[in-house]
Amino acid sequence: MPSYDLAVVGAGILGLAHAYAAAKRGKSVVVIDRDAQANGASVRNFGFVTVTGQGAGDCWTMARRAREVWAETAGRAGIEIVQRGMVLASRFEESEAVIDAFLGTEMGEGCTRLTAEAAQDHIACLRADAARASLYSPHEIRVESRTAIPLLARFLEEQHGVRFLRNTAVTAVESPRIETARGVIEAEAVVVCPGDDFTGLFAERIAAYNVTRCKLQMLRVQPVKPVTLKTAVMSDLGLGRYLGYADLPEAAPLKQRLDTELKAERENGIHLIVTQSADGSLVVGDSHHYAATPDPFASDDVDALMLGEFDRVLDLPGRVVTERWLGTYASAPDRWRFTDKPSDSVRIVIVTAGCGASTAFGIGEETINDLFGSVA
Repeated sequence: MPSYDLAVVGAGILGLAHAYAAAKRGKSVVVIDRDAQANGASVRNFGFVTVTGQGAGDCWTMARRAREVWAETAGRAGIEIVQRGMVLASRFEESEAVIDAFLGTEMGEGCTRLTAEAAQDHIACLRADAARASLYSPHEIRVESRTAIPLLARFLEEQHGVRFLRNTAVTAVESPRIETARGVIEAEAVVVCPGDDFTGLFAERIAAYNVTRCKLQMLRVQPVKPVTLKTAVMSDLGLGRYLGYADLPEAAPLKQRLDTELKAERENGIHLIVTQSADGSLVVGDSHHYAATPDPFASDDVDALMLGEFDRVLDLPGRVVTERWLGTYASAPDRWRFTDKPSDSVRIVIVTAGCGASTAFGIGEETINDLFGSVA
């Protein structure tokens, strides 16, 4: 019977982060996943490792640590960092107070306020009237999720000896015994990272956290003429949604204005993020709709709202949508993550917000320290 120090159930970014944290400490690790390849939220997002704007407290702290690990690991894993930094361009007067207030917090360290002209040095196609004031952050990095997650898994397998069991369902966990479709495995400790699968392992424990699912729509846009975005781009809608800004008292007037002037966008949970891939295409999104079982259909009206904000911010006439897709992730009304403890040797870890790629490495280290003891 195969035996390991750690078994990780789930090979999304959160599962891989736990495997990495344990493997770096010399632990023997197996990762078990029901799919043949990465297929969930971890490969359907922007690959935008976001620090600035994450909620104050441990979300921001975890994002800072995760960003460090991404930066340290990407090159060794063959993962290209295709963009660095972020420009949040704002056109509303009320946004200026939010930007200034944010810069006055510890989370604003290293960030600066830009004029429209300075913002255009980063984003040449940025409309001047969309950048009355802009927030620049140097902290963000962007990877291509669809290739980064498989490359990270290969790095763990080839460089750290992590074993992967793909196309393998886990039917029961009673540490040290893990029952799988391929037979029984033993592990000293188990971390279950089920993403938004709430009806499988430990369903009754997960249900206690009042989790649901969030569905998002995303697009790939091809500019007619080549354009270079030196950083990722966001807009006023981000100030009204990302909790690092939106929870500031100064954000209240802006949110009121957004609710009035961009009512449909707010009702559909839309905020603009634009990142650029190595081939020059732009990843654009996203929207947020919540349900226990979201419908699988994409709305053209929602896409039109996202593209409307895109066109208000960036001057790219003739741009063409070349790809559309849906994603889902776990969501909870009162927390951005949770770690549940069925026993001394088992943890259930779920990120209940759209910041898994931005925080997973920090969370993984926390869990492994809890299970195996902190490293001095």
